[in-house]
Amino acid sequence: MQSSDYSTYLKPDCTMPFCKGCGHTNVLRKLNDALVQLSLDPSDICLVTDIGCIGLADSLFDSPHSVHTTHGRSTAFATGIALADSVLAEKKLKTIVLIGDGGAMIGLLHLVNAALLNVDVTVVLCNNFLFGMTGGQNSAMSPLDFVTPTTPAGNIIPPLDICKIVADSHAGFVARHVATEKELSSVLAEAIAYPGFSLVEVIELCTEHGTTRNSITGKDLNDIMVRNGQSPGRLREVRDRIEFGALYSTKFPANGKENVLDGIPVPSVSSGLKKRTGIIVAGSAGEKVQSSAYRFCLSALRAGLYCTQKNDNPVTQGSGFSLSEIVISPENILYTGIERPDAVIVVSEEGLKELMMKGLFEQLTGQTKLIIDASLKAPNCSAEIHQRPFRKEVGGKKAAAQALEQYGKMTEMFSDLKKGAELEGWN
Repeated sequence: MQSSDYSTYLKPDCTMPFCKGCGHTNVLRKLNDALVQLSLDPSDICLVTDIGCIGLADSLFDSPHSVHTTHGRSTAFATGIALADSVLAEKKLKTIVLIGDGGAMIGLLHLVNAALLNVDVTVVLCNNFLFGMTGGQNSAMSPLDFVTPTTPAGNIIPPLDICKIVADSHAGFVARHVATEKELSSVLAEAIAYPGFSLVEVIELCTEHGTTRNSITGKDLNDIMVRNGQSPGRLREVRDRIEFGALYSTKFPANGKENVLDGIPVPSVSSGLKKRTGIIVAGSAGEKVQSSAYRFCLSALRAGLYCTQKNDNPVTQGSGFSLSEIVISPENILYTGIERPDAVIVVSEEGLKELMMKGLFEQLTGQTKLIIDASLKAPNCSAEIHQRPFRKEVGGKKAAAQALEQYGKMTEMFSDLKKGAELEGWN
């Protein structure tokens, strides 16, 4: 689909992968209709899917962004995405969660917190009363007397009213409809357009597990809601709450002052970096490996570059190895992995052992710079090796920062460094 064509957001000739009669098919087609109504640029849409059958949705849409997450955590991921856009970026992104009742039960507090924050996230909760993908077990939203493999004599626990919970958590827009409701598309469009947290619970049937164990059809869904004291329709819509990003901006306006990290000014430097660069920093826990990498990333940001950082360390925070993977690029970073690093920095025995265990050095080429402390035996590899006694010169807690600074000077990543300037606050 071209960026100017908003007639559909689904892939051409899209075939729904769900069981015959599954409500997910209706939900996704109605969601597509809602997006068409809103005529949103695909680049301004992010679909965040949960584990479960509904999680197949991200592969069905053609051009919006999509993120497939862990079970129950999709709302948490979506909240982070929406916060980043509303506070740090263009404030145009519409983030939409697709989650089942099982995932919603697992991640209930994420829904509550997203509603309390009033972050601009729309949750489409597909409630078929059970865990469809894992065998049809009952969920917290199974109706009374509902038969599943885990409630063979019928459910005896009252179902959770998720709409009431998020409404009591100050959600601004809350609605509930069956999957076949004609106005579901327009309700979804209203929820997505709403400037703040919204939730639409869609009541549907699982034809693999629900209808085979219970004498119900789609015509019974409204009656089931009534029997459980749950009303359909638009249940809540308020306009007196300010969306979190807008509220944050009023509380913490950008004032043009120098950024400060722990009282240390982040340096303002320029860069002539022309291509994406991946750097792996390895050292020991407690020796400021990750915080040194963080400061390096901040310097990159101050130079107008894009950057990402991923950290790794054992469960024991103060012992063992500490790793940081840094990606720095003059363009947007769409993939944060490092398949073959441009530089590897090793400043301790623990860091060296961890990288050797991962088999990293076998992957290096002559284009990779290996910067390693002089106290360590450099591994046999194809990289361009540079050794220097960082630990002896500045101590273990400053070794990673010193090595990163040397790499910056060596590659002229920051133009100020090639003039001999230090990165203020690193050491």
